[in-house]
Amino acid sequence: MKINADLARTFPPEMIYRIKFFPVDWKNGRLEVAMVDPENPLFREEIETFIGAKILPLKISEEEFDEEIRRIDLVKGVLEEASEEFAGDELMEVSEEEVSVETLTLQESSIVKLVNSIVFSAVHRGASDIHIEATDKNVKVKYRIDGVLYPAMEPIHKKFHSGIISRIKVMADLDIAEKRIPQDGRFQLRIKGKKIDFRVSILPGSHGEECVIRILDKEHLAASFKELTLDKLGFDEDIVKKIRKHIRLPYGMFLVTGPTGSGKTTTLYAALNEIVTEEEKIITIEDPVEYTVPGVLQIPVNEKKGLTFARGLRSILRHDPDRIMVGEIRDPETAEIAVQAALTGHLVMTTVHANNVFDVISRFVHMGIDLHSLVSALNAVLAQRLVRKLCENCKVETKYSPEVLEDNGLDPKVYSKHTFYKPGGCEFCNHTGYRGRMAIGEFLELSDSIKEMIVDRKPARLIKNEARKQGMKFIREKGMKRVLEGITSLEELNKVSFASLEK
Repeated sequence: MKINADLARTFPPEMIYRIKFFPVDWKNGRLEVAMVDPENPLFREEIETFIGAKILPLKISEEEFDEEIRRIDLVKGVLEEASEEFAGDELMEVSEEEVSVETLTLQESSIVKLVNSIVFSAVHRGASDIHIEATDKNVKVKYRIDGVLYPAMEPIHKKFHSGIISRIKVMADLDIAEKRIPQDGRFQLRIKGKKIDFRVSILPGSHGEECVIRILDKEHLAASFKELTLDKLGFDEDIVKKIRKHIRLPYGMFLVTGPTGSGKTTTLYAALNEIVTEEEKIITIEDPVEYTVPGVLQIPVNEKKGLTFARGLRSILRHDPDRIMVGEIRDPETAEIAVQAALTGHLVMTTVHANNVFDVISRFVHMGIDLHSLVSALNAVLAQRLVRKLCENCKVETKYSPEVLEDNGLDPKVYSKHTFYKPGGCEFCNHTGYRGRMAIGEFLELSDSIKEMIVDRKPARLIKNEARKQGMKFIREKGMKRVLEGITSLEELNKVSFASLEK
């Protein structure tokens, strides 16, 4: 059953969301209506009263309802309606001198409605962040979906910028008068029956304050994380096997590396989900604790109160853990304690920012960690990236010229006739050509020969060659495999890896 978009737009969005139904088609003078609860007589009567005709109720699941509603994005209409009066210069003109109860009430209620609509629409569309950017002429609102920014609506006139930022500051309990220094806060809303947390970061820019709101839908994530396993992340089978082997070792350090937003923490949570047992004590220290894992003691960092990664990790070691997860190694003190913990009989799983598995070593050396201790403690390093998956409904076949193939490290003689795919765009993927993301990665197991080369400070090129001889495949190769399989596009892979540098 497919939603009839034109018919759906004749119903109030509030009614559709409350009753959880959508119109399908007219049949013999009756409207076919797909409903989550078709047996509810009050719901049926309300729809019949609204259309002035009888309905034929059909049963659908809540997941099917959410999928179809997301496809036509009814919320977009609500957002456009809320933002209409903020777009043009000539509309809703309020001079700076004219201040009265009436004008303040009008502006306030409109701004509140706009901000609430922006937030609601972002949650509905599955965005991870909301960006409110100020330019010299207007204000742009963007959503980050699957790691990429998309405009949420038409630009808003600049004069409403301070009102929008002030409203967000009020929600996050920040200082409205302070506009010269960065501010961070948080607020919580109940949307579609779920409690959702929002983290707010405000920065002063050359055209006024800019705001980023991170959306943390903990209830949704908690439900999805219960089912989260390493198999669902998108890694090749060989990498999944190696991760499973290393997270079950009795001691040592397992490192996950990659840039911000590459899914490192999600990988560690998937690993934790697989090793939680009653027999072992697992403790994590994170900043912040974003997802709750049953059976694991999770400690949030609180730097204002003096609970840093380093101090928390010291206390954890006195708590007799078997396995420890450290959210991120940021400073030499945390790195030193983590290495010592790995050397004294604990399995330490952690993340560090680096571009590939070989850069990790130099990061620790720069932090002043003894190379011999690091190499003794380190069991394996996983470097990962996230790539968007092509929408199966609309991906388009394409061929590439010999020059493009060569630039991407592919032999034109072999791949000139190969069918590649590029994004199309349809209502199922919000006209982006992509739906969802998957992880690709490279996995380095520290064999004795590689450990010796690292201690002898051999060039990275020689260590890479040795790793390749031992069967290691690099991120570029893993990603290219997904491109050749038609799961992602060459353009998407080139956003996270470089052929010229990783051949």
